[in-house]
Amino acid sequence: MLIRICWRKGLCFRNAFFLKSRLRCLRGGSRGAEAAHLIGAMLGRSVTGWVQKAFQSTSSAAAAQHHAVEEEAVTEPLQQECPVCSYNEWDPLEEVIVGRAENAHVPPFTVEVKANTYEKYWSFYQKHGGQSFPADHLKKAVVEIEEMCNILRHEGVTVRRPEPLDWSVSYTTPDFTSTGMYAAMPRDILLVVGNEIIEAPMAWRARFFEYRAYRPLIKEYFHKGAKWTTAPKPTMADELYDQDYPIRTVEDRHKLAAQGKFVTTEHEPCFDAADFIRAGRDLFVQRSQVTNYMGIEWMRRHLAPDFKVHIISFKDPNPMHIDATFNIIGPGLVLSNPDRPCRQVDMFKKAGWTIVKPPVPLIPDDHPLWMSSKWLSMNVLMLDEKRVMVDANETSIHKMFESLGIKTIKVNIRHANSLGGGFHCWTTDVRRRGTLQSYFH
Repeated sequence: MLIRICWRKGLCFRNAFFLKSRLRCLRGGSRGAEAAHLIGAMLGRSVTGWVQKAFQSTSSAAAAQHHAVEEEAVTEPLQQECPVCSYNEWDPLEEVIVGRAENAHVPPFTVEVKANTYEKYWSFYQKHGGQSFPADHLKKAVVEIEEMCNILRHEGVTVRRPEPLDWSVSYTTPDFTSTGMYAAMPRDILLVVGNEIIEAPMAWRARFFEYRAYRPLIKEYFHKGAKWTTAPKPTMADELYDQDYPIRTVEDRHKLAAQGKFVTTEHEPCFDAADFIRAGRDLFVQRSQVTNYMGIEWMRRHLAPDFKVHIISFKDPNPMHIDATFNIIGPGLVLSNPDRPCRQVDMFKKAGWTIVKPPVPLIPDDHPLWMSSKWLSMNVLMLDEKRVMVDANETSIHKMFESLGIKTIKVNIRHANSLGGGFHCWTTDVRRRGTLQSYFH
């Protein structure tokens, strides 16, 4: 911070005072930001007093009063701490957005939805596409998520929720017509990097307007000092999708994924935020059915030079969202899906990271998972390095965490799982108590 105060003939000239500082939540954590705000406010008040005294002999009292009001307006934003600040997946959690199951609708069965769902559920989508999820199932999911929110509050976490919207409304753009889906998975659409909230552009047409449920919250955070970035919104024209994507069996999926072929093309940038996972200055991302290389490149350029984006890949027949495949749960500690091994695992081992393979999930075969796999068992939410929110039914993974010295906060969201996500998916951490560090060398 550079402060230059020039004096001439006993007067302090405001236009010779300037402050050059990059102090914010991204630098120095919350304590650093708080100190910067206090210093800014003190200097603002001092300079205001000097200017008023200097102009009393040459200006009217009204002019001095106007100047004081102007100076106060300049310094006011510096007097509050930014409520958004999160660099990784495990620092102590202070505030979180939890999604809503209310009024969730099945997306229309378009080519991009077909590529991300398994054949056993295609008849479900063909029958229910554009309609509500089964009412009884949805009602149970709503109750489960409410209980999850209560438990988070009990653990000392502030819980925020998106707006309930009517997702049955049909909408038309110049390129397509669709109905909506839900605001159940904030992890898919919002990525917090430091004090910045990044709205992902999404890749499913049914999710084109999903951001509307989160806008009141984001505007509130923006007014309180957070950065707010919206990635380029794709048109989602037919050219964004391979309309003849040849999937019929799991074998087809494996073959196409191994060849690097996906239902999304490189026509325009697209990505879901859930394909990124954070570890301080390093973020890891996969090219998937909903995230293309143009989207990854946009993020790489946007976050450079403070952050580095690494592309990693997996032996996965249906890559979509990284957090049930590769979930970082501590500094240098990662859960790696044994059914979807990471092709770049050696670079993590060379960096000294510990790779933990979670046990086989216990969820029964007959439980409907319309939009996800059984491996939601590893889709956990870290409350801090020593506490984790985990499925109450997955007793084998409880033992795994206990062996790592991590206390399990057991919650049942089995019906909510059917909508496509575990605890990590159902949440976006807005504020964690920690500072920006490097964990990957």
